[in-house]
Amino acid sequence: MLNAYLNLSIDFSDKSKQVSFGTSGHRGSALSGTFNEQHLLAIAQAVADYRHQQGINGPLFLGLDTHALSRPAWQTVVSVLVANQVDVRVAKDNLVTATPLISRAILAYNATQPAAQADGLIITPSHNPPEDGGIKYNPANGGPADTEVTDWIQQRANDYLLQGCTKVRQLEFAAALAQVTEYDYVGEYVAELAKVVDMTAIRRAKLRIGADPMGGSALPVWQVLAQDESLGISVTNPVIDDSFAFMPPDHDGRIRMDCSSTAAMANLLDIRHDYDLAFGNDPDADRHGIVDAAGLMNPNHFLCVCVDYLIAHREGWSKALKIGKTLVTSSMMDRIVASHGRTLYEVPVGFKWFVEGLHEGWLAFGGEESAGASLVTFDAKPWSTDKDGIVLCLLAAEITAVTGLLPSEYYALLEKKHGTPVYQRIDAPATVEQKAAFKQLTAASINQTELAGEKIISVLTQAPGNQASIGGIKVVTQNGWFAARPSGTEALYKIYAESFISQAHLQRLIDEAKQLLSSVL
Repeated sequence: MLNAYLNLSIDFSDKSKQVSFGTSGHRGSALSGTFNEQHLLAIAQAVADYRHQQGINGPLFLGLDTHALSRPAWQTVVSVLVANQVDVRVAKDNLVTATPLISRAILAYNATQPAAQADGLIITPSHNPPEDGGIKYNPANGGPADTEVTDWIQQRANDYLLQGCTKVRQLEFAAALAQVTEYDYVGEYVAELAKVVDMTAIRRAKLRIGADPMGGSALPVWQVLAQDESLGISVTNPVIDDSFAFMPPDHDGRIRMDCSSTAAMANLLDIRHDYDLAFGNDPDADRHGIVDAAGLMNPNHFLCVCVDYLIAHREGWSKALKIGKTLVTSSMMDRIVASHGRTLYEVPVGFKWFVEGLHEGWLAFGGEESAGASLVTFDAKPWSTDKDGIVLCLLAAEITAVTGLLPSEYYALLEKKHGTPVYQRIDAPATVEQKAAFKQLTAASINQTELAGEKIISVLTQAPGNQASIGGIKVVTQNGWFAARPSGTEALYKIYAESFISQAHLQRLIDEAKQLLSSVL
């Protein structure tokens, strides 16, 4: 695989081999000719060009995770950025660096240096299998770049690829490395955690906490936190192995470091009774998995617990601050936010939709169904504008410390108050024509007035929070909903559905959703 990264011959006139930025940057594999040295040369030069065009002249904070391709990709990026006179900040002691630490570093720098804004790159394919590589760009707002930015970088990078990367500036790696600046990402991040989580309450509670970095970039952070014995944190697995051989296979037999999967989290689940709480993070630590005596929490359930708790325990948060969720996150959150008299900000799938609100300070919390979230500090200042799996884990400890309830127990109380939803996501086959037809759907496309025995209240093709296209459709009744959108990479569309009545009602929602969609696609 490493040989293929450097030496594979690739025909870049084949669009499937070109740079393609999805919701989380460009991802691929060296073996398939989709994540190779040429891709990283082109992307790094395109980012340098974008910085020049936008007048971004502060440092670029560079992070990477523990995938096998991440270090060689990091070396390629360093060699190009330095050749373009970019002030590159890399981790001291050659450490890996998690996504939230990069976001935090960008925001902290830009808060004090408004005339010379910083940005960042993180080399990671998130929880993808060991053979994959990835890279994502975070501009000066600290969060995932929006589509306008990534489209520009993608186009410029592909221009370089089609020119054989002959116009890419590059230094020898050793010469480039001599010109970078070391930055204490872990030290700076840990020193500020008390701004966003009640670390004193965690210390006072004397909890037994297990943290499993799952072989990823959260390891150095958890190791530093574990040195503070008053926090009660133990690192359950300190192993870094770029084959991730210690990982239990996921539900489909693949190795995948998905902290929201009970299969992938089997190692931690096996020892959960040794701890009051246990946590898992994916390789770039932007996602969280919360484990207590009841097992691995459903990500939707934990996000709801967080929102209810934070609204009640963050006195420095104005009531005008909004609570963000994606359209396919549980409607339990809608009910919780309404019960507190707060405003819900509902957006399409993708954390990028929360960046502006978190950065500008009118959004208190943003969470998505795939176990990603961030929040503002106690005094309602931006903390990270990218997902922060480490802080969400520590927030679980704060919740237990302050309330005396495990997260699963807290959620059970929410169900007694707001109802008991059942939720499912399934994939259904879709032709190219059907996937394209999703873009043409409007509320008028739905002629029927009932769904699963209930009156249809609303049909959405735009998100209520920001009016952005959801790339599909959402149909809502009093006690249930379904949403559908096409896959960006496979011949599938995804159906999300939730019922506050029963499992049987949920299945009826799904069945009728399929029938409805087949008639309009």
